[in-house]
Amino acid sequence: MKNNLLILFIALISFKSISQNSNINKLKPMKIGFLYAFGSNERFFHDDPDYTYTAKIIKGQAFYNLGSWKSLDFELIVQPQVQFLEHQLINSFYVTPDQENFQEKIAEFTKNKNMNLYALEFSFSANKNILKKLDIQAAISIGFSYVNTRSERLAKGFTFIENFSLGLNYKVFKNHIVHLGYYIGHVSNLNFQKPNDGYNLLGFQLGYAIVLN
Repeated sequence: MKNNLLILFIALISFKSISQNSNINKLKPMKIGFLYAFGSNERFFHDDPDYTYTAKIIKGQAFYNLGSWKSLDFELIVQPQVQFLEHQLINSFYVTPDQENFQEKIAEFTKNKNMNLYALEFSFSANKNILKKLDIQAAISIGFSYVNTRSERLAKGFTFIENFSLGLNYKVFKNHIVHLGYYIGHVSNLNFQKPNDGYNLLGFQLGYAIVLN
């Protein structure tokens, strides 16, 4: 994980250098960054006893200015990402006898398994300055994704992700910003495939961004 974050940091610096010396200003974001998030279905007020589900998420971020209204600044955040997931069915009776090959499914799903989810997420955020270098940020997002392993709750293949987050942005240096936040997430496929019970996540996120000149 540390090596992945180091690679992302180096890529971030490289992209900033390329952007400043190219002719892509029309598509150039105002900030670029990355975010690390971790979450689980077993946090605080939400704990589903039927299964365990944890996620470690790495996102690249490109921030685009959408304008301001009164004291709020609005942004579009484009976030390609990979999610490293761990899942296990706890309640074997969740797989019912009316399902095809239900005994084989119980044996498969009650084993702890690792899965990956790949996504492109679009987040719309509202930011309000509360101190000289400190903003509060609320964001809602939707994304298109692909999960590479089936489970009793979600079929392998195309899915959607939805998130709501609330956090703080602090400008540590002139053009460098760190983010600390809390998020609620959901993964499902809108019944394109069965099953589609989906997953819910609660967790924390830590981000870093560079303002482009």
